[in-house]
Amino acid sequence: MATEKKFPVTNLTVFLLFVVLLPAHASDEQTKTAEFDVKPGGTLYTFTESIGGYECSFSFVAQGGTNEKWHMSVGLSEDNKLFSCSVWRPTGKSYLFFTAFKMELKGTKVEYANAFSQAAIAGGQDKDLNSEEYTIAESTVTHTQGKFNSQLSKLMAIGRTRHEEL
Repeated sequence: MATEKKFPVTNLTVFLLFVVLLPAHASDEQTKTAEFDVKPGGTLYTFTESIGGYECSFSFVAQGGTNEKWHMSVGLSEDNKLFSCSVWRPTGKSYLFFTAFKMELKGTKVEYANAFSQAAIAGGQDKDLNSEEYTIAESTVTHTQGKFNSQLSKLMAIGRTRHEEL
C-alpha cells in the first residue's frame, strides 16, 4: 500500500535549486519538453517521455470539454543524480474534470512531488492541491481515491536516480 511522504525543507531546497539551476546549465541532452493532448471522454490515456535512460509516464482519465494542449518536461541533473518530470497546462488552468491521474518515474525513487489545481501564469502563483488529494509512493504520484477533487493543472516530481559512481 502506498504511503504519503512528508518532505523536510532540505528536499524542497534541493528541488528549488534543481529547477532554478537546470535551465542555465542544461544541454539539449539533459532536458526535453514535448506537447501532448489531454483528451476527455473517460478513457485512460498515457503520455511518456524519457531522457538518459530514465522515463516519466503521465496517465489520466478526464471528462468534459474538448482536448487541451499540455506540456511535459523531463530533465536530468549534470551529475545524473536527479531526474525531474513536470506536466502542466500552459494557460494555467484546466477546465477538464480529472477522474484519475498517475505520474510514474522509472529508474528513480521519488524524493519530492507536488500537484496543483492551477499553474502560475503571467506573474500569478501556483495553487497547491490539498496534500490528501494525492499520494506519493516510491516511484509514483497518484490521485487519492475519494479525496481528489478532480482539478489538476500541474504535476511535478523529482526522483533520485540509482546512478552510482564507479
